Amino acid sequence: MSPPNNLFAPSFWRNLLLPVALCASLVQAATDLTFESAADVNEGSLHFLQTPPAKPIHHHQNTIRIDADSLDTGWVHLSQCHDNLDAVPRAQITFREGFVRDLKVDSSSHIESAWIEGASVQLVNVEPGARLCLSVQTRALRHTGNGYFNLYSGPYMRKFLDGYYPMRVTLEIEYPPQLLKLIDISPSEQPGFKHQESAGTICLDAVFEGVLLTLIQFEKP
Repeated sequence: MSPPNNLFAPSFWRNLLLPVALCASLVQAATDLTFESAADVNEGSLHFLQTPPAKPIHHHQNTIRIDADSLDTGWVHLSQCHDNLDAVPRAQITFREGFVRDLKVDSSSHIESAWIEGASVQLVNVEPGARLCLSVQTRALRHTGNGYFNLYSGPYMRKFLDGYYPMRVTLEIEYPPQLLKLIDISPSEQPGFKHQESAGTICLDAVFEGVLLTLIQFEKP
């Protein structure tokens, strides 16, 4: 089954995706000197990096678990960790309202405070070497009819003001192979974006700048 022709149209993703964005507060512009030069900023188009930046970058790690109930409800289980968070006075991790439930902060280190506010996680005084782990249920699996299912993830971004900076996203999807068969992954594998597949597991690893959206398509065997 091929993706819709308008798959990457902004309105399509706004209607269906679970956004997962890390946004830094405006106050960091005057106080944080750890950000890269503005000359290195990307304005939003996706660009995979064949060679990762020399210094550590924000690493966004996700494990999504699809179970039998997910096929009926669309809800999947997500565990998420962030390493090498930018050292800033304020930041937030945002999800789409109505597409998440049971959002929890499981652990944090080198962060003065982290709390849930609606469909977001608010962070105060993030220090160098900070780590944050979350768990949540997300409505990210969509039955498109005739036994086909789409798993949406993203948009992933490291955004400051109107620009986007390099980040790494790893995504592991666990699914019941007796109930689902993988048929397609988008974007396709390429330098800077690795795919690894085995029965019941998909692992994706991307180093990029801009906005990353992923679509994984399944069918009932």
